[in-house]
Amino acid sequence: MKRVREVIVVEGRDDITAVKRAVEAEVFAVHGFGVHRQRILEEIRQAHERTGVIVLTDPDWAGERIRSTITDHVPDVKHAFIPREAGTRESDGNIGVENAAPHVIREALEQARCQHVESVEIFVMSDLVEAGLVGHPQATQRRHRVGEILGVGQANGKQFLRRLNHFQITHEEFEDACQKL
Repeated sequence: MKRVREVIVVEGRDDITAVKRAVEAEVFAVHGFGVHRQRILEEIRQAHERTGVIVLTDPDWAGERIRSTITDHVPDVKHAFIPREAGTRESDGNIGVENAAPHVIREALEQARCQHVESVEIFVMSDLVEAGLVGHPQATQRRHRVGEILGVGQANGKQFLRRLNHFQITHEEFEDACQKL
């Protein structure tokens, strides 16, 4: 089983179980919006100083809010994203890391990236339009696939542009991902 050096921060106990099926690592649950507690944020900061932290939250609105809260308090953590489809349980539509297969979790962790506080404008909206990721009939599906390939998750056009710049994706990486469409 692959060993991950960083502490993996997830939302809840079912996520811990899923991650432990995929990799050998220390996993820390924030218990949803318990992430707002100062004690929790301090534990994440200490873990980041000790070994580094990878944030792996559910691919939904709540997961994004939790990710944002952590980033506001510990700006240089790494982020891993699972595709929404891979985290959705077919039987009831429940969305979460706990529903992802071990290989999906491993792939997400391998692609973890640091979100830089100082965003460098590498991409502009016209780059997304030109690539068919905005303003194209299948823009949403195309953007989600490119986000999956790059390991930056799924997002609307504006968020996707921000992620490309914050994660400092290169034009070469972007073009290679678009070619795979």
